[in-house]
Amino acid sequence: MDLILFGPPGAGKGTQAQRLIDILEIPQISTGDLMRAERKSGSALGKEFDEFMSKGLLVPDELVLRLFQQRLDQEDAKKGAIFDGYPRTVPQAESLDGVLAERDRKVDVVVSIEVGLDEMIERIVHRRSCEACGQIYHLRYNPPPRADACSCDGKLVQRKDDTEEVVRKRYDEYLQKTAPIVDHYKKKDVVKAVDGVGTLDEVTDRIKQAIGGVS
Repeated sequence: MDLILFGPPGAGKGTQAQRLIDILEIPQISTGDLMRAERKSGSALGKEFDEFMSKGLLVPDELVLRLFQQRLDQEDAKKGAIFDGYPRTVPQAESLDGVLAERDRKVDVVVSIEVGLDEMIERIVHRRSCEACGQIYHLRYNPPPRADACSCDGKLVQRKDDTEEVVRKRYDEYLQKTAPIVDHYKKKDVVKAVDGVGTLDEVTDRIKQAIGGVS
């Protein structure tokens, strides 16, 4: 199964993708993770990525697609993958469709995790992370053991972009850029909307029901 996860910032895509890895027994493919790993490896493709990323420039779709082709041909991804953070535009979606078609595959399901702006603000603005171990807390729903410190005694910080102003801008950008992609896949009748508000288990169960045939 080839699955795309969509959702605004703070919707829990990454967390749900990690859960689906074990349930579906297919890997998560994140463009950011792949590009960072390729740069670190020092490969020829990684050096091409570095030319753009080191200057703060967007990596051309052609290079990203080459990276996807390599990843899809690895043994663990031959029976499917969970796409997280890609595609971001309709041309990217069309290119991904083509790459999958070359392998006699297609996007089977697009899960759109629906979370409203107020919920996003609530989730992100109250998020804190530990500088030492990376543990993430939520001041209301998953509070730290102490107001300003992690259980490891590391200092808790708020990310610079975890502000209401930034969240609103990111949400507007998400709506503008993602809506056309969802429409692209709606024409293929593979889009499933899932309520993203609730416990992690509740949202996971909704995704499983949307996918179908998953226990």
